[in-house]
Amino acid sequence: MAFVKSAVPVGELAAGQPLELPVYRLKGQGSGHPSVYIQANVHGAEVQGNAVIYQLMKLLEHYQVLGDITLVPLANPLGINQKSGEFTLGRFDPITGVNWNREYLDHHLDIEAWYAEHAGLDDAALVMAFRSTLVESCQARLNNPWGVTTGHRQAVTLQAMAHNADIVLDLHTGPKSCKHLYCPEFDRAAAQYFSIPYTLLIPNSFGGAMDEAAFVPWWTLAEVAKASGRELGVKVAAFTLELGSQERIDLADALEDAQGILAYLSHRGVIAEQVAPKSMKRHGCLLKHYRKFHSPKAGMVEYLAKVGEPLRAGAPLVNLLRMDKYGSGEGLSTVSLPEDCVPILHFASASVHQGTELYKVMTQVFEL
Repeated sequence: MAFVKSAVPVGELAAGQPLELPVYRLKGQGSGHPSVYIQANVHGAEVQGNAVIYQLMKLLEHYQVLGDITLVPLANPLGINQKSGEFTLGRFDPITGVNWNREYLDHHLDIEAWYAEHAGLDDAALVMAFRSTLVESCQARLNNPWGVTTGHRQAVTLQAMAHNADIVLDLHTGPKSCKHLYCPEFDRAAAQYFSIPYTLLIPNSFGGAMDEAAFVPWWTLAEVAKASGRELGVKVAAFTLELGSQERIDLADALEDAQGILAYLSHRGVIAEQVAPKSMKRHGCLLKHYRKFHSPKAGMVEYLAKVGEPLRAGAPLVNLLRMDKYGSGEGLSTVSLPEDCVPILHFASASVHQGTELYKVMTQVFEL
């Protein structure tokens, strides 16, 4: 099987040049098998997901693919090209200041009313009708007579493609980060298939990100159907994979993550072959126990705690250097946290303002 490449328009630059996304599609063997949508590089500096898509494409050449697969690397051409010197700044839309990964559409559907109108359909027809409703809602938004912002147009175009899939994977990285997975609470068993040691279990509510935009409407529909005595189940699975640190490509590491994705696709029946997940310990915490630590004062930071390694309460987290206070006894101070945790990521710069978010850490961690 060969991938078919196309170009999807997502906007225009000021001088009139079109903004287009490369999209690769692999046709499966017909209906009845889950379809897949995978995107990468929504944040400009988070490039490792492109390497994972590359490795996944190479692997899929040797497997029997049953379900349709759509792959969208380089999903944010504006953010990718948002450079300043040697750094990529593409985390926020420079026009609106909005996080590129918070631009997706909350449909605000009255799902109870929608279900009451369509309850007479069998499960397959109901799923098809609801999927069409979500895609049509995206198209209506894009055709708003008042227009939409540049970033929102790009995001909703991506979202419309994702709504056509049963499995949605959004590939990201952190600033200085270990691998971690955002997984819906109801689907926590899925975490065992990815080659990722830490999982954040997220609630079933929309916060603006792609994974939530993909699964929350389906979770809500399942709950509405269940309240009327119908076990529909959540028909769309969606996850955000955080694949290490930004501004970095590691093809060997990307192969490991592609194999983890392949294990999940095997579990779901997207490919015919059986691919076992990597044997490893996996730990998680609830999103509400994922804590941010902000710098108590300005200065130069030495990051002492290693990401992905448990840290005991009171152990050194950072050293803060204040050259303006040399000789006062406050030139160098060590900061620690009052609770056991696992540092997951830290700020990229060693120079910080007071209040800068230095670390994100998992607390109340448990084994999955």
